[in-house]
Amino acid sequence: MSRPVAPNSFDALLLLSFGGPEGPEQVMPFLENVTRGRGIPRERLESVAEHYYHFDGVSPINGINRALIEQIERVLADAGRDLPVYFGNRNWEPFAEDTVAAMRDNGVRRAAVFATSAWGGYSGCAQYQEDIARARSSVADAGKGAAPELVKLRQYFDHPLFVAMFADAVAEAAETLPAERRSGARLVFTAHSIPLRAANRCGQDLYERQVRYAARLVADAAGYDDFDVVWQSRSGPPQVPWLEPDVGDHLEVLVEHGIDAVIVCPIGFVADHIEVIWDLDSELAEQAAAAGVALARAATPNAQRRFAELVISLVDELRLDQPPARVVGPQPVPGYGSSVDGSFCTPACQPVSAARPSTESR
Repeated sequence: MSRPVAPNSFDALLLLSFGGPEGPEQVMPFLENVTRGRGIPRERLESVAEHYYHFDGVSPINGINRALIEQIERVLADAGRDLPVYFGNRNWEPFAEDTVAAMRDNGVRRAAVFATSAWGGYSGCAQYQEDIARARSSVADAGKGAAPELVKLRQYFDHPLFVAMFADAVAEAAETLPAERRSGARLVFTAHSIPLRAANRCGQDLYERQVRYAARLVADAAGYDDFDVVWQSRSGPPQVPWLEPDVGDHLEVLVEHGIDAVIVCPIGFVADHIEVIWDLDSELAEQAAAAGVALARAATPNAQRRFAELVISLVDELRLDQPPARVVGPQPVPGYGSSVDGSFCTPACQPVSAARPSTESR
């Protein structure tokens, strides 16, 4: 039976993510889901599939998200709060549509939605709004009752806990470098590249500006005056311009300038999934080793308790009508809008056919 829900409160929390395969037999169906309608050649999918097969066909993303949900449940239990937490994905099981149907069957009336992307723009924000709308529509079309109201929580790239987790990760990574190279190590932030046409669609390069803004916050917190922001995991035909420089190309430039130690911080990613452990821990690490560069990779938030605390703090901003928790930088926050529904990510963002056949970053 449905329970009444007070204004500004929630009777459930939905963690909404990208999804990933959990066995070799799931890899190609998963990639076909990701790229449906985009005309990606079969051979390109098979090439990307090899990244997953390298890890026995298992992406870490679902496991990390389940561990994060367990942390969220612990944080809630420690506070004596009863808020059921659900898990749904865009591209693989558990699909958001099935999860929202289960929420309705369990009497959920109004749920907060935490998306595993800290950013604005289409892929990082607006597409999750589309996922929410599609899941609710699917439930309504089934004719078994009204779908729960789903309220997407705001972007959190400048949240104090987000900044602290990455700043601590940078410091911990630095400690793994040879002592004699540590002081000269170059700090390099990386995030998923996107086509320039997509970067310019959502409020004048909103995503890129937010990544640069967050990098400045983390660098300041970690005690670095200078750093670089680069991009990774681009795909598609070479004639289509993407955000640059690529992290691998940038490493070559650093080597040419005599840099022999690099701390790479994947600030654009909240979890160590395929595009982190393959593109950075495998390909970039091999490139660095061949060039004689000591490479230290900072961890992402993954399933830290602090990440769970961040999630609950976003819920409480709405529930208690609190001002958003932010680290204030030297410049205006890029694209900061409504703390109520995050709708500022959507007006200038319309679906676009993307060249990237696979991403778990947003």
